[in-house]
Amino acid sequence: MKLRKQVLENGLEIVAECDPTAHSTAVGFFVNAGSRDEVAALGGVSHFLEHMAFKGTATRSAEDVNREFDEMGAHYNAFTSEEQTAYYASVLPEYQTAAVGLLADILRPSLREEDFDLEKQVIVEEIHMYEDQPPYGGDDRCKELYFGSHPLAQSVLGTVDTVTGLSAEQMREYHTQRYAPDNILLAAAGRVDFEQLRDQVTKITGSWKRIGKSRTHARAEGQETYEFLEQPQSTQQYVIQLTPGPSAEDPDRIPAKILSLILGDDTGSRIYWAMLDTGLAEQVAFSHHDYQCSGVYSTFMSCRPEATRDNLRRLQEIFREAGAEGITEEELELAKSKVESRLVLAHERPTHRMFNLATNWSQRREYQTVAEEMAEVQRVTMNEIHDVLEKYPLLRQTTVIVGPESPEDLADNAK
Repeated sequence: MKLRKQVLENGLEIVAECDPTAHSTAVGFFVNAGSRDEVAALGGVSHFLEHMAFKGTATRSAEDVNREFDEMGAHYNAFTSEEQTAYYASVLPEYQTAAVGLLADILRPSLREEDFDLEKQVIVEEIHMYEDQPPYGGDDRCKELYFGSHPLAQSVLGTVDTVTGLSAEQMREYHTQRYAPDNILLAAAGRVDFEQLRDQVTKITGSWKRIGKSRTHARAEGQETYEFLEQPQSTQQYVIQLTPGPSAEDPDRIPAKILSLILGDDTGSRIYWAMLDTGLAEQVAFSHHDYQCSGVYSTFMSCRPEATRDNLRRLQEIFREAGAEGITEEELELAKSKVESRLVLAHERPTHRMFNLATNWSQRREYQTVAEEMAEVQRVTMNEIHDVLEKYPLLRQTTVIVGPESPEDLADNAK
C-alpha cells in the first residue's frame, strides 16, 4: 500500500491509500460541515443539506442519482455528524471514475425551493421519531448540558423550530460557505488509480471557488450536573452520562480507548461481568469519543426502572475503583488483543480504510498503516492508563436519566 496526496489549486485536498491487490475501491468526499459549525438559529442545516444533496443537480434528477449508483452496484450513503458531512461509495475498480463524478456532482445540488419544502417535512418527522423512541432525546439533552455554550452542544438534527424556520436562501448561503473546495477532503482507498482520480477531480472542481472558512477550535469545559426527564409510558429507565476525556489531537486518546474497553466493552469488561452477564441491566456501554480540541467518555444504560438505583450505584463503584486502584496487567493485555484483532479485521475492507484515512487526516494530518496502528496500541503502558485516569476523573459526570422513576428516588445515586 502507498499513500498518495495532493492539494489542488482551489484548496481541495486528496489523500489516497493505493493498494493494487485490493478488489474494490472506496471514495468519499468529507466536508467540514457539522452541527458544531452552525449558528443556533440554523440548527440542523448541515444534516438537512445532506438530504438535499440527493434531490438532484443541474444535470441529474433525484431518480438519476439513485439509478446511476445502482447501475454501478455501488454501496453508497452519506452521514452528518458534529464535525463533518460525508458522501461516499464503494465500487468495483472499473467504476472509480463514474463514482467520483457522481459524488462530486451531488456536492453541487440544485437546492430547488419545491424540493426544500418537501424535504423539510421529512426532517421534522425524523426529529419527532427520534423524540418518540428511546432514550427520548436524552442523549441530545445530555450533550446540551455537558457542553453548555460550546458548539458541540448543538443537535445534529436541529429542532423542529430551527428546521421549520430555515429558508432555502439560508441553506444556499451555508452551502456556499461550508462546501467550498478548501473545506473539503477527498479520501480514497483500495485499488485506486491516483493519477486518474487527481486529473478528474481537478477538471470537475476547477470552477469551485475557495472561501477560506475556518472552524472555531475552542476546548469544551464539561459541566457536572444532573437532570431527570420523566417518561411515564417508558417500560425502562435510561441513563446517559458524559465525562471529560482526551481530544482527537491528544496522545492520551489511545490509552483512553483501551481503558474504555477494559471498563465497558460488550464482552469481558468490568461492566459486562458486573451488570450484563448477571442480568442486572439490559444494556450498558462505556466508550470514548474524540472531537477536535475536545473529548468525552460516554455511558449509556438501560434497565428495569426498579433496578436503576442499584445499577447506578454499581456503575459509580466501578468508576470509583478504577480511579483509586487502576487496572491490571492482564486486563491491559486482553484489551490490546481485542483492539489488534478488530483493527486487522476491519482494515481488510477498503471502505474502512477510507474512513480511517479521512478521520486521521482531518483531525491530525496523520497517516498510519495497520502495522503502525497496532504498534501504537502495543506501546501503551500501565502508567499511561493510570495517568489518563488521573487527568480525567471518571466521576466528573453530567447525567441525564429518562424514564418513569421520580428524580427523588435517583438523584443521590447519579451524583
